[in-house]
Amino acid sequence: MTKITAAITAVGKYLPDYVLSNKVLETMVDTNDEWIVTRTGISERRILKEEGKGTSFMAIKASEDLIQKSQIDPKEIDLVVVCTATPDMQAASTAAFVASSIGASNAFAFDMDAACSSFLFGMSVVSGYIESGKYKKVLLIGGDKNSSMINYKDRATCIIFGDGAGAVLFEANTEGNGIQDEYLRTDGSGRDFLRVKKGGSSYPFQIGDVHDEESFVFQEGRTVFKNAVFNMADVSEKILERNNLTKDDVAWLAAHQANKRIIDATAQRVGLDDSKVMMNIAKYGNTTSATLPLLLADYENKLKKGDNIIFAAFGGGFSWGAIYLKWAY
Repeated sequence: MTKITAAITAVGKYLPDYVLSNKVLETMVDTNDEWIVTRTGISERRILKEEGKGTSFMAIKASEDLIQKSQIDPKEIDLVVVCTATPDMQAASTAAFVASSIGASNAFAFDMDAACSSFLFGMSVVSGYIESGKYKKVLLIGGDKNSSMINYKDRATCIIFGDGAGAVLFEANTEGNGIQDEYLRTDGSGRDFLRVKKGGSSYPFQIGDVHDEESFVFQEGRTVFKNAVFNMADVSEKILERNNLTKDDVAWLAAHQANKRIIDATAQRVGLDDSKVMMNIAKYGNTTSATLPLLLADYENKLKKGDNIIFAAFGGGFSWGAIYLKWAY
């Protein structure tokens, strides 16, 4: 029996028009361009400014970009998964709204949240649906309106995050391309180092509450940085070892765009030259669930059928992992 794998067959993206540059941030908080670039590699980020527009707006736009480029009929899509840490609403599925809005009337849909690892974990989930043989076409979207949970008076976090969305179509493949292996991990003891405390069931908003520091992203930078550097590099090395891959076998490293120093450390650990490292953090910052699909969209014209790509991510939770995929077109 021919083995079925889940392969990427199309990509799309959306970035808001408004550019929040380091120069603008200098007027908002005590920081400067040189400090930000040196420590993060970020020069600018995109922000969705329009009132009433959330993650679904960007997810729909990214999906429409994919549909237009691939000429797929949305009615052929079996499943829509939206990976996000910033859903439109607390108790209404963002994915369901996205699926209906793009005309995927034959699909069921749900949201996933594993912070910055959401899209990576989503790849694992949708590959299972494809490999089961029950589903042929699955749309996986990563999108976050991070600006909705950022305190722009906190220079430790406001310099890092941006808004955006990317969409990827997975289809069944029998040529040996697609997802080959995964190595995924979590450690819940790390959740206090990267979180938004208020708004969940443990600390719900009450009538009369006003926004305070606990309503926005908190990050204990040193702890998160140390864990991200070690764990992203570690899982990337492990996925190569498990699949008997050398640095020469790897065409690309697609690493979560949280901090250029973390990406560089991961590449160095597995011995990859800069020319094999996908990078767009300077333009977009950390778009959380959107970083990996945005990388694919930006580098699509450089990818070749059969290319070995190593995906790696680290996020709140803590959550992290690596996936090995062969490009299918």
